[in-house]
Amino acid sequence: MTTILIVDDDLNILKLLDIHLSEIGYRVFQAKNGIEALEILNSAACDLAVVDVMMPFMDGYALTNEIRKKYAIPVILLTAKNQIEDKEKGFQAGTDDYLVKPFEPKELSFRIKALLRRYDNQPDESIVRIGNTTINKKSYEVKIRERTSLLPLKEFELLFFLTSNPMQVFSREHLIEHIWGLDFEGDERTVDVHIKRLRERFSKLTDDFQIKTIRGVGYLLEVKHR
Repeated sequence: MTTILIVDDDLNILKLLDIHLSEIGYRVFQAKNGIEALEILNSAACDLAVVDVMMPFMDGYALTNEIRKKYAIPVILLTAKNQIEDKEKGFQAGTDDYLVKPFEPKELSFRIKALLRRYDNQPDESIVRIGNTTINKKSYEVKIRERTSLLPLKEFELLFFLTSNPMQVFSREHLIEHIWGLDFEGDERTVDVHIKRLRERFSKLTDDFQIKTIRGVGYLLEVKHR
């Protein structure tokens, strides 16, 4: 089921949109401010966010900017203003669409459907998903179910590269060139050390993937659950 996050400090709007969107088949999460919204996004997979501009603690522009850093989902900003400067600020923050209050809930549902179609046709290459594991290159986070891990930079880049190219064998030399660069002055044992650390981190957390050693060649990431 497609999940929509609605963020607005107006409880009447939250209730109205919850009823309308639920009736047409969406699952809805409600947040009264940006802090609540980020807590929901950290614990639940949402497909789109509808964000009010004027809110306490964190306005809609700041929240949109935070969403853009970590999540590859479309954002629709709601505002009572219709000034070009406000629209410009919204698009600079990263919103995909802009709707001025008051508006008809049906118009919002049209815009939601259009944005979801657009995102479905444009897969985000900065995010890799394998089973219950999500590797996000925008935030440099690895999320397994409800647990989020932050890795050292080179470990993350190595994991992202391998998960982006599953079931392919890469030599240590190839991995050195791709992750550390041609001017790297260390030796190939660096790859072995980083592979060992990745195995130690994730072998007990997930069986979605396994990094295998191909004797005499290099390494391969085997996908267990897609």
